[in-house]
Amino acid sequence: MEVHGYQIVEGLLYTKEHEWAKPEGQLVKIGVTDYAAKTLNDVVFVTLPKVDAKVEQSKSMGTVESIKAVSEVYSPVSGTVTKVNGALDTHPELVNSSPYGDGWLVEVTPSNLTAERKDLLDAKGYAEYLGSLMSK
Repeated sequence: MEVHGYQIVEGLLYTKEHEWAKPEGQLVKIGVTDYAAKTLNDVVFVTLPKVDAKVEQSKSMGTVESIKAVSEVYSPVSGTVTKVNGALDTHPELVNSSPYGDGWLVEVTPSNLTAERKDLLDAKGYAEYLGSLMSK
């Protein structure tokens, strides 16, 4: 699905801060949306939490630095970081070129995905939200 030239992937959960969450078994993979990646422009550095760090839904868990700005990354879910995308240390541009693929940020073991899911948008809801931002 596409809204104003920005890709939105079905089956993911989204935040209004432009992060996505992909439940995969007992884990949730997290990244930034195509909108965020294109808005940031050229990503040059990514700061992420360490493995075993606790993250909280809607709280900052790191930053993405581009040639334009430094932006906070907010966790879509609460839980414990189980994996960090180490490829971003040497190739932060993956956030731009593959935000839903190789540019993912962290994997988390969620502490309460069932309850927190209500605070996230599905692809259709995010598309409507993005559309409303674009029409302002």
